[in-house]
Amino acid sequence: MIYCFYIGACLCLVILQTTILPYLPLLDRIYDLLIPFIIYLGLFRSIREGLFLVLFLGFIMDNLSGSPFGLYLTSYCWLFVGIKWTTTFVQVRSRLLQSLVVAAGVLLQNLIFIGAFTILGSNPKLPAEAGSTVVIQTLWAVGTGPVFLVFFRYIQRRLDKLMNEVVAGRTNLSLSSRR
Repeated sequence: MIYCFYIGACLCLVILQTTILPYLPLLDRIYDLLIPFIIYLGLFRSIREGLFLVLFLGFIMDNLSGSPFGLYLTSYCWLFVGIKWTTTFVQVRSRLLQSLVVAAGVLLQNLIFIGAFTILGSNPKLPAEAGSTVVIQTLWAVGTGPVFLVFFRYIQRRLDKLMNEVVAGRTNLSLSSRR
């Protein structure tokens, strides 16, 4: 059940990011909305739950984006591994630290993209607007990243509570049927 929630949330974010946001003037240069979800997985879920989803999301985004295959997969894996490694040293519970972590994730993904396009591209020069786009995306991440993390955590807690009630109901039902 939990994987259905994860996959559903991810597909909604992918659809929102690829079909709606590019056509809204204020939101056309927003960062990759899957970054806060991957950070959420790294901060609050186990490696067993997160790794499958990170690979799945990377594969889906690589197929949808038209970028060189493995670009999103690589950036998502590095981001997930980096978050898991960071949480062994630092407790990222405050909203300020969460803002910084999401902003760092956006910067990491942009650095991976810029590096890949510099290495693979025939023209090693970056477009003039690349710097301003990175700054705008980072500012968006600082402002909206913690909101996404709180939302994902709230939904996760509600689903966990619902699942516990369902399991408790089945246990009570099976115990009463044995009498």
